[in-house]
Amino acid sequence: MRMFSALNLLMLSVSYGATLKICSFNIQSFGENKISKPEVVDVIIQCIARCDIMLIMEIKDGRELAFPQLMTKLNSRYSSRRNEYNFVISDRLGRKSYKEQYAFIYRKRLVSVRDVYQYPDLQTGDEDVFAREPFVVWFSSPRTEVKDFVIIPIHTVPEAAVREIDELFDVFEEVQQRWTSENFIIMGDFNAACGYVPKSQWNNIRLRSDSSFLWLTDDSVDTTVKQSTNCAYDRVVLHGERMIQAIKPSSTEVFDFKTEYGLTEQQALAVSDHFPLGFTMGSVQRRGRRN
Repeated sequence: MRMFSALNLLMLSVSYGATLKICSFNIQSFGENKISKPEVVDVIIQCIARCDIMLIMEIKDGRELAFPQLMTKLNSRYSSRRNEYNFVISDRLGRKSYKEQYAFIYRKRLVSVRDVYQYPDLQTGDEDVFAREPFVVWFSSPRTEVKDFVIIPIHTVPEAAVREIDELFDVFEEVQQRWTSENFIIMGDFNAACGYVPKSQWNNIRLRSDSSFLWLTDDSVDTTVKQSTNCAYDRVVLHGERMIQAIKPSSTEVFDFKTEYGLTEQQALAVSDHFPLGFTMGSVQRRGRRN
């Protein structure tokens, strides 16, 4: 009996949470034109369904009709009692007439949204740095070891990539003061390669020079569809000890839907010029107290 109890205590002293696959996808110029093409929508839906949280970028739909149609198609294909998708979406963001939206699609049974915050980009003396200000979302994840985390998304303007990536440090600090979460993911289309961020500029980017941030994606990863390009545009950056422990760098993947679904380059480019980028938040081992 004593041995049985000891074994049970040992088993209880180590517990593991569920895993969560988190992704980002710049669906180039997503709007009514793309949603009208079944073969394109089919690929987009399959990409989304691979993930538990999917950040969608470059929603460019002035009438705001395409994204609701995408959600209807997604839920009609994959929804069940155990698998149903919900979303949060930003206002249309941008300067003058050019506007985009960020959206997060997530599995309701795994995560929920605690709060959202549209970064105002109004710092005194440093106003209007971002063309598309981050739409920040605080997620609750009761089934994983990291119970809550914040995602800061970004789609930079290529020509302003260095300044916008650096300014994400200020966004992080403001959100950290605003909310109590210690777990942060900064992700999206940074345009952080191919001439937009010269090597000489990396030391001037606080998000890179501050050692408390972990970059899951290095400068050699290729997130572009065209065979003629090799650019690490899309990135993932982590902050928070627990968050960093929960994600293995080896889980980071660029999902090549062109190869996976047997598409030509032209067919793949009809979907997007970016591949989705994803990673898995695993469980953090918890050890009980030894006597």
